[in-house]
Amino acid sequence: MKLAFWTVTRGAGNIAREYKEQLQGHLKGYDIDVFTLKKYDVENTIQIEDFTANINEKFSWYDGHIFIMASGIVIRKTAGLIGTKDKDPAVLLIDEGKHFVISLLSGHLGGANELTYLLAGTLNLIPVITTSSDVTGKIAVDTISQKLNAELEDLKSAKDVTSLIVNGQKVNVLLPENVKVNGKNSADGFILVSNKKNIEYTRIYPKNLILGIGCKKDTKAEDILSAIEDCLNKNNLDIKSVKKIATVDVKKNEKGLIDAAKSLNLDLEIISREEIKKIQNQFEGSDFVEKNIGVRAVSEPVALLASSQEGHFIEMKAKYNGITISIYEEELKIYE
Repeated sequence: MKLAFWTVTRGAGNIAREYKEQLQGHLKGYDIDVFTLKKYDVENTIQIEDFTANINEKFSWYDGHIFIMASGIVIRKTAGLIGTKDKDPAVLLIDEGKHFVISLLSGHLGGANELTYLLAGTLNLIPVITTSSDVTGKIAVDTISQKLNAELEDLKSAKDVTSLIVNGQKVNVLLPENVKVNGKNSADGFILVSNKKNIEYTRIYPKNLILGIGCKKDTKAEDILSAIEDCLNKNNLDIKSVKKIATVDVKKNEKGLIDAAKSLNLDLEIISREEIKKIQNQFEGSDFVEKNIGVRAVSEPVALLASSQEGHFIEMKAKYNGITISIYEEELKIYE
């Protein structure tokens, strides 16, 4: 996670530098920058001339922003940068007296509430959380989505169903069979039995599909996109649940594949042939493919190797005029 501390006074700058040292001593996987005003010359920080210009430029660069300053300044400086709750980074506020850490923006999907509790425990601060579902001990729909590492269908329905939860009304959660929680429900559909005239509902798309793709040299992006669309439709799967695309290392510079992944806003994971060779005998191979690139199969082994390897194949190998696509479905887990 990439975090930024922002300060506009000498005292706050020194506090931010101190907090960065404490956090890096206790937490792993956090990349932390501290911004201070150049006129205060706070050592071991990023010294800037213009606070407003820098926050405008870098607001989307970080997963979370921690401001050590008055709340009024933070609100005024970030108001024009705020987009939607599913895209905005976490915004936290710490008072210069080192008493409180406040979750100000993107409490659930942006992770501000969770980060607030983390900082409070590490830096000996009092956490301040104001989201209704959290303070009443109830769970919001966007929190469920986050725990599943999934994507909300839309924000409005999530908000409407969360309102039911907060107001103490009963809400059922229908999950696929391979989710490790109580209850068994089919992922392909459900029957709703109720005497209610109006029922609020929302949908979450789990990010648990890996697309393994092999293709001939100079295959066009539009052909790859068309093949992906057809393969997903054939298996009644939604592109919103695709986590990433995987391919073999000899295709790492294949323009059509790169452009297709970029068009879908998906990561393209490159799997080495050495890794493929270790498992390729699990799959039906091709002498032609082996002669050309040194391994007997591509789409199936790269899909498996790019996954958690806890799940199963939905599509082993679909063929589309020089393109092969395999779909691996990871088992869903609740992330704490």
